[in-house]
Amino acid sequence: MVSSVYIHIPFCEKICHYCDFTKFFYEEKMADDYLVALENEIKTNISTPKQKMKTIFVGGGTPTSLNNQQLTKLVEMIHYYFDVADVEEYTFEANPGDLKKDKINILKEYGVNRISMGVQVFDDDMLEQLGRLHRIKDVYQNVNDLINAGITNISIDLMYSLPNQTISNFKNTLREALQFDLPHYSAYSLQIEPKTIFYQRYKKGTLSKPPEEIEADMYEILRDEMNQHGNLQYEISNFAKPGFESKHNLTYWNNDYYYGFGAGSHGYLPGQRIINIRPFPTYVEEANKSGKPILHVEKIGRKEQIEEEMFLGLRKSEGVSISRFEQKYNQKLESLYGQELEKLRQRGWIEYNHQFVKLTEEGKPFGNEVFQSFLLDKEV
Repeated sequence: MVSSVYIHIPFCEKICHYCDFTKFFYEEKMADDYLVALENEIKTNISTPKQKMKTIFVGGGTPTSLNNQQLTKLVEMIHYYFDVADVEEYTFEANPGDLKKDKINILKEYGVNRISMGVQVFDDDMLEQLGRLHRIKDVYQNVNDLINAGITNISIDLMYSLPNQTISNFKNTLREALQFDLPHYSAYSLQIEPKTIFYQRYKKGTLSKPPEEIEADMYEILRDEMNQHGNLQYEISNFAKPGFESKHNLTYWNNDYYYGFGAGSHGYLPGQRIINIRPFPTYVEEANKSGKPILHVEKIGRKEQIEEEMFLGLRKSEGVSISRFEQKYNQKLESLYGQELEKLRQRGWIEYNHQFVKLTEEGKPFGNEVFQSFLLDKEV
């Protein structure tokens, strides 16, 4: 059963130098056209209005770059097709600075109960180097406005291992982020992705990241500081007060099914992973014509599903639940992976008992190697 939906709004006021998500410069006419196409895609794939969902996540791009009229159209559309009143977690991504009070009020009125804010770093010079429009003062303003409006389930995203970032810089960012005492934080090391401004500079030799050992130190500092402030690490890059873990992101890591709507979005339905068309005109044309603007459908057989169950589950601090695995696949985990589990345990990389399999602290730096161990060499 599909219990989550991701909706992609690809518009931004400015394209950040590191971002490789599907995104376009905001233009009012383009956004109007996109919302019409998006609605046709949702309508084609959702059989009846008021579908029951556990989580809704609206990401981007920057969904809050839409003007008030467009934002209202979007939340009304979501309200029509999904049972917002019964949803456990309804998240909008936002950039500090464009989350004005009137937009907050629109989101609040239509049932949004969680905001994920892309802060990245508490350093105005670095924000400029990253190509971000907002400044530190905008974060304070937006958090204050959200809390005053009654939206207190706020998450902020941070980045580390940035060009010219020292350990001291990163500690300052953490200190400032944690003084908000928010229920959720995410933190990611910079990845230099193709087709980004940073990638072009990196290839020319005009941009460099801190060395790997500095990045590893930053990650350790991150985990220690989060823990000291009562934010428990529940996934490699995510920390939360107990009870405030992102239910939507847990959909991904639990290998559960979800719809994906919008340009470049991914969906995961029984037996298949669906990847949507990215380019704007092609997406809009196909979504309006057929309601299925699909670029590629990847067949997910039982073998692939089990492999993904292990890769994704091991990202979580609690690891893979043995009982959940055996209930889901009607097969003993040990019968598939007995030798691999024993080898990894002997190396000290996993903890394994009759309840769960999870990475140890020593195993976390070798996560990719651990994941490789769970590739199956035949169909099951």
